[in-house]
Amino acid sequence: MYIIVGLGNPERKYDGTRHNIGFSAITALADANHISIDTKKHKALIGKGVIAGQKVILAEPLTYMNLSGESVRELVDYYKIDPSEELIVIYDDINLEPGRLRIRAKGSAGGHNGIKNIISHLGSQEFLRIRIGVGEKPSGWDLADYVLSRFPKKEEPVIREALEKAADACNIIMTQDINAAMNQYN
Repeated sequence: MYIIVGLGNPERKYDGTRHNIGFSAITALADANHISIDTKKHKALIGKGVIAGQKVILAEPLTYMNLSGESVRELVDYYKIDPSEELIVIYDDINLEPGRLRIRAKGSAGGHNGIKNIISHLGSQEFLRIRIGVGEKPSGWDLADYVLSRFPKKEEPVIREALEKAADACNIIMTQDINAAMNQYN
């Protein structure tokens, strides 16, 4: 079984923002695989289904970004999975150009507060990650204002393609392994 978690903030006003690209990826995965994300459990909105022949839990934490670890810890404990092999976290990265993916098996938080909180709650940096580039903060912008902004129209096709690639990367991880996904998309 895999748990795939997309990071974001739960209120409607955050829909479509750079910081919520993890939620957008979960929605794309759910839509492509006919999974309803409609159950509130483990401090998250979750959906259960099968992707690429694997049982999956798709989750969008309802704890807000900076407390994502609370939900992830509950999910990992309840479903008794090994986070180093069966947890995939999808989130935004301002250090990557819009739409670019970076896949890793482990690593530091890199300044991302949601990941920092997950590492703190799991007590480990070893979990699978798919980072989706949202672009560098423009000079003079506040970081929070930037990540809570929406993509300009001209970037929307690139972002849609990135969401499809993130879904494909999840399939590759589950049917092959993390190295195959990294070779394909890094």
